Amino acid sequence: MRVTSFPLATLRDTPSEAEITSHKLLLKGGFIKRVSSGIYAYMPLMLRVIEKISLIIDKELNKIGCCKLLLPQLHPSELWEKSGRWEGYTEGEGIMFNLKDRQSRSFGLAPTHEEVITYIASEIVNSYKQLPFCFYQIQTKFRDEIRPRFGLMRGREFIMKDGYSFHSSKEDLINFYKIMERSYENIFTSCGLDTLGVEADSGAIGGAASKEFMVTANSGEDSILYTESGSYAANIEKAQSLPAKEITLKNFSKSLIHTPNQKSISDVCDSNNLDPTQIVKVIIYLAKFEDKSEVPLLVCIRGDQTINEVKVFNHLDKTRTSNLINLSIIESELEIKKNLNELPLGFIGPDLSDQIIKNNSHWEKKWLRLIDHSAYKLSNFISGANKVNYHKFFNSWENIGENLIKADFRNSKAGDFIDKNSSEILLEAKGIEIGHIFQLGQKYSKKLDAKFSNQKGLLENLWMGCYGIGVSRLAQAAIEQNHDENGICWPIQISPFQVILIATNFKDPLQNKLALKIYNELRENDIDVLFDDRDERAGVKFKDADLIGIPFRIIVGRDAVDNIVELISRKKEIQLKLSSKDLIEKFLKESKLM
Repeated sequence: MRVTSFPLATLRDTPSEAEITSHKLLLKGGFIKRVSSGIYAYMPLMLRVIEKISLIIDKELNKIGCCKLLLPQLHPSELWEKSGRWEGYTEGEGIMFNLKDRQSRSFGLAPTHEEVITYIASEIVNSYKQLPFCFYQIQTKFRDEIRPRFGLMRGREFIMKDGYSFHSSKEDLINFYKIMERSYENIFTSCGLDTLGVEADSGAIGGAASKEFMVTANSGEDSILYTESGSYAANIEKAQSLPAKEITLKNFSKSLIHTPNQKSISDVCDSNNLDPTQIVKVIIYLAKFEDKSEVPLLVCIRGDQTINEVKVFNHLDKTRTSNLINLSIIESELEIKKNLNELPLGFIGPDLSDQIIKNNSHWEKKWLRLIDHSAYKLSNFISGANKVNYHKFFNSWENIGENLIKADFRNSKAGDFIDKNSSEILLEAKGIEIGHIFQLGQKYSKKLDAKFSNQKGLLENLWMGCYGIGVSRLAQAAIEQNHDENGICWPIQISPFQVILIATNFKDPLQNKLALKIYNELRENDIDVLFDDRDERAGVKFKDADLIGIPFRIIVGRDAVDNIVELISRKKEIQLKLSSKDLIEKFLKESKLM
């Protein structure tokens, strides 16, 4: 491909919208163009990257017998209502774009495809003899992100590979899940990426188990907790550990403690010679369910710990018959006045009376009290006295109230021990999620009535797995791992071109003739080459070559008179002067080493 027939549109200045390095470089290199918030056009350079990633995915998934298809992006609401996710995705989390047709029928733009593929499976599967099988696709998805940011990392429109497997047993699903895990590792290695597989929360997709694949990067939005030995790695949303040991609180001299204007943990500790591990903090949440019930929560945790809202959400969602669609902290004065009598914010204790909930409130009239293990372990502790400017001493969790639920509701953090039998502590890193695999079990097949006839002739719900790769996100994440101060350093496996050919003075007939000869030879050998044939200064060409990050550069300069050219790798670890006759052979050898 010649640059003069290729829309190379690089920028010298960084667009103000870009926050992280990869986003800046994609915009400056002309790989993407912003159309609207979270919506980008994939320009020719970027599309070539996407296509190369897609080919790698195709190759690996074909090896394990997956079949490619293409599913509709417009989904009828009835399918999502059957699965119980319509209201959560449209009104709760609000992530699904939805619309009505001219007959007032409701549809959604696909954020994911579990419902549609399960419906199709219900139509085509009759017998265990047809199982297992796996379908996958690579196409555009839509999610109405509250805050689109970081370019392709979190957009409203993105390219994703999603796959779905169907099985006759749980055991077969687990075995295929392991096969897919290895296949994913091969895909990411083939893309030239270093990734880390971590235990993960299944989120709104659900299922018994899931694993994320992360590209470690300082710009990552996810926090990963792991051990140095590699024995454990998990997303912070999922991670479990033991907190630091508490400092025992002896019997307090008085049960009621005057704490004027001491609303924070640090204020209470500083003024009363206490440690945060001796405090129980209480935060009010409201859980809204699909059946329209609104349940007020008192979530209790040790003062030095933080609440993991994902764990709270998942616990409630699993223990109630109705789907949880929203979980939020109660902090607005308007909502407090509407639903609660006088509330002593900053001085709330775990024994806050049910009577404080107004009779005319839509909320249920009893607190659901969630107590993290770190708090419940305390025999003596200080917490709010439910009276402004006062805290109180508790010597047990007895007589706290009804509806007590004890579980892990805390964020694990760096420095925690894995368990009581281990001396390993957790370390923390930032990561970018590029892949996620799930054991869905029978969650969707039960709700959408997808059955098969088993070996005994009895009808049974299909077992199902789900496997996703953020293709466009992967492309940008690769830049976070591969760049320098001058631009992108693409791994050769997914680079838009393998090599860029530059004649330093295109008006020089000798350089021009030799460059054209090399260009044709590279193409004849199926080497993906971009020929910068612009009438520009050599410095401009070199700067653009650095920016767009093509792995190898062939320079035809003054030595063209002797048929000598330069072969230079993007990161400069390879710098050779050689005869043009030896160029193809040398390039093929060196490029395989990368």
